[in-house]
Amino acid sequence: LLGAAAHPALCPPAGSCTMSTAEDAEWLRWVTKQFGSIAGEDKEIDLEEFKTALQVKESFFAERFFALFDSDGSGTISLEELLKALSLLVHGNETDKLRFLFQVYDVVRALRHIRVPALTRRGACSPRAGSGSIDPDELRVVLRWCLRESAIALPEERLGDLTLALFEAADKDHSGSITFKELKEELEGFPEVMENLTISAASWLKPPPPTERSRRPRYLTRVYWHNHRSKLACLGGYAGLNLLLFALAALQHASLGGWMAVARGCGQCLNFNCTFLAVLMLRRCLTWLRATPIAKVLPLDQHVVFHQLVGYVVLALAAVHTGAHIANFSRLARQDGHHALAEYLLSARPGVGGLGGTASQTGLALQGLLAAMLAFSSPCVRRSGHFEVFYWTHLSYISIWTLLILHGPHFWKWFVVPGCLFVLEKVVGLAWRHAGGLRIVEVNLLPSKVTHLVIERPQFFHYKPGDYVYLNIPAIATYEWHPFTISSAPEQQETLWLHIRSLGQWTNKLYEYFQQPESPSPEPKPLSRSLREKRCRHWVQVGADGAQLSANAECYIDGPYGTPTRRIFTSEHAVLIGAGIGITPFASILQSIMYRYRRRKQSCPSCHYSWCEDLRDEEMMLRKVDFIWINRDQKHFEWFVSLLTKLEMEQAEQEPGGRFLEMHMYMTSALSKNDMKAIGLQMALDLLAAKEQRDSITGLRTRTQPGRPDWSKVFGKVAEEKKGKVQVFFCGSPALAKVIRAHCEHFGFRFFKENF
Repeated sequence: LLGAAAHPALCPPAGSCTMSTAEDAEWLRWVTKQFGSIAGEDKEIDLEEFKTALQVKESFFAERFFALFDSDGSGTISLEELLKALSLLVHGNETDKLRFLFQVYDVVRALRHIRVPALTRRGACSPRAGSGSIDPDELRVVLRWCLRESAIALPEERLGDLTLALFEAADKDHSGSITFKELKEELEGFPEVMENLTISAASWLKPPPPTERSRRPRYLTRVYWHNHRSKLACLGGYAGLNLLLFALAALQHASLGGWMAVARGCGQCLNFNCTFLAVLMLRRCLTWLRATPIAKVLPLDQHVVFHQLVGYVVLALAAVHTGAHIANFSRLARQDGHHALAEYLLSARPGVGGLGGTASQTGLALQGLLAAMLAFSSPCVRRSGHFEVFYWTHLSYISIWTLLILHGPHFWKWFVVPGCLFVLEKVVGLAWRHAGGLRIVEVNLLPSKVTHLVIERPQFFHYKPGDYVYLNIPAIATYEWHPFTISSAPEQQETLWLHIRSLGQWTNKLYEYFQQPESPSPEPKPLSRSLREKRCRHWVQVGADGAQLSANAECYIDGPYGTPTRRIFTSEHAVLIGAGIGITPFASILQSIMYRYRRRKQSCPSCHYSWCEDLRDEEMMLRKVDFIWINRDQKHFEWFVSLLTKLEMEQAEQEPGGRFLEMHMYMTSALSKNDMKAIGLQMALDLLAAKEQRDSITGLRTRTQPGRPDWSKVFGKVAEEKKGKVQVFFCGSPALAKVIRAHCEHFGFRFFKENF
């Protein structure tokens, strides 16, 4: 691609290289307009303006493209030259585009600091053309710049291997150089590249998209209602119950006046909602419910979202309830003539309600506490380094429930059972927390400020894959408890793993606490080299730019608590998608799967032939698992690369050629195979991976794909396999979750998202 990988191609859709007259005119008009905004008064684009407009990472390809566009060798590009070159690339056939690619790679004169060839019609070279063939040195230079453009770091000897693999494959006649005909023949072996070969421009050459016609909102589609039926049913039931409670209470007190009817109706709804808030935070009870058939009916995965929603409803009901009472008191004050409104609000009056007639005073106190709790629960407070403010104001729920018992004569009837369960959970949690601190036996500081903690496992601590715990480290913050997913398998008896990304104040303090500034980090090693050193380690993750430390720090945990990923083992075809550190819950699940593989392995005592029994049973219905891990850059793969390598090796040993577990790695910073700046590199990586049976970027057998996944193709392939009912489990950013959820709705897959 001439610009950033995310920018759409100038070539028309569906691989067509023709445009309609209207599209051609619009494209021409837009390019002319954008050229004028970049070129300025001189009506010419120089090299620096060209680089800025195309937003390229490195200057090598910008200079090559600039020289090919500059047909007269003037050092600037005119509008006529730009339109001529782009028209050839947009409207030209595959041969025209391949000729351009060949000229980019033919850098012999560029290496001698002589101007490179210009692009001409029919692929003819100008008098300043290159040698007409590509030798190994030229190919090595281009591949080195391809690596830089894709933010891939490989050792020099690995670059040599890539160059050799591509050169040997393309040099059909073994002449020591690659001709245009040979390059074309080699590219024909990669049909997906040939089909989409084009140059796309940066945003300044991108015509504005046509205005889409209004379509039915996805919230009104049948697919949306089918996939969200449990959540929508609960929301409908919740709204209906509130309306029923309000109507019954209002009708019962209608004789006292309209304002009193409204106040009593809201009061009855508040009795229910203030109790429901506690129910939604019974984490241990909700974790237990996940193992029951109720989990298929109730949206237990949304309990935090429902808790937030009910909190807003409580504040709104409290405001209406208080306003109705104030209006009623104002009416009574006018009728009485002897008492001011302030006396009704601030003085205890028998018959008003509440313990000793203090309903007004306790009501105002409740309104203030609720408003403060809501204000300090906002994301801008929690995630801006002021977690303590959120924590301590949220503890006011104790005062709120106490005041509610004093304020409402019937609240205790609603609260007695949930309140007892809440107290019981808190007592159990406190017992766990104060039963004795746990020792952090090992700390690994991984790339991108990820802290890997290895904690001794309590004797009676039982959990499921994907569960999470609340962690407290007094040395970091005495009163702060933060939730983190357990990344080790339940079958790992001696220790627990936690992988913690530094994204906030507490997590940054944690990383800095375990750093050793007196011993500087060693020189970062390329991933492929460090992998060979890690293969001999048993379940240990050590980042190349980090350190493996022994630690005796003390910590406390509270949990475990269940997550949506508990459904994975009851799925038939599970698709696990982790973005960045979102791999953490799936690390535990994948390990657990392989532990079960080992446990199920059977051997014949006579011939020593071994096989795996069918994994499906009452606890595990899986027929197929697709694991997709999306990372921004190469270093992030080091978080779990040794674990994934071990999983690949174990599956290969126990089920040669088996496809029960398939891994798919994506590196978003790498340019895609359709990009002219990456075609050679991706071909070389494919050829070397096929030869060595391992990926040059991660060291895995699974080839790392450049760019972002094409979800339509990914899910289309999953649907074609027909391994059973498909369920998609995602852990990552909310923005990506929306995209994946929409595709799941299109294919009819169930979608589950873990809070991230």
